[in-house]
Amino acid sequence: MTKAELVDGVAKNSGLSKKDAEVIVQTVLESIIESLRSGEKVELRGFGSFRLRDRAARQGRNPKTGEKVHVPAKKVPYFKPGKELKELINS
Repeated sequence: MTKAELVDGVAKNSGLSKKDAEVIVQTVLESIIESLRSGEKVELRGFGSFRLRDRAARQGRNPKTGEKVHVPAKKVPYFKPGKELKELINS
């Protein structure tokens, strides 16, 4: 599913215009991003939670030249599905 398909679904199910539905979807996504940026976890009951995981700095390798490359530490977003979502998918 793409973002455009999600907007279409929200518009269809809520009776809103596509423009209004797009604003709603974009606002939700921006809220999740801002919360993760500030170090908070985002929990959507019945769906799942978004968290950040720290990746340590490491030595990588350029596959073309074989040269060693330093890969800096970074934070990576992680989604953990909730119990209800797992049950709905597997039933």
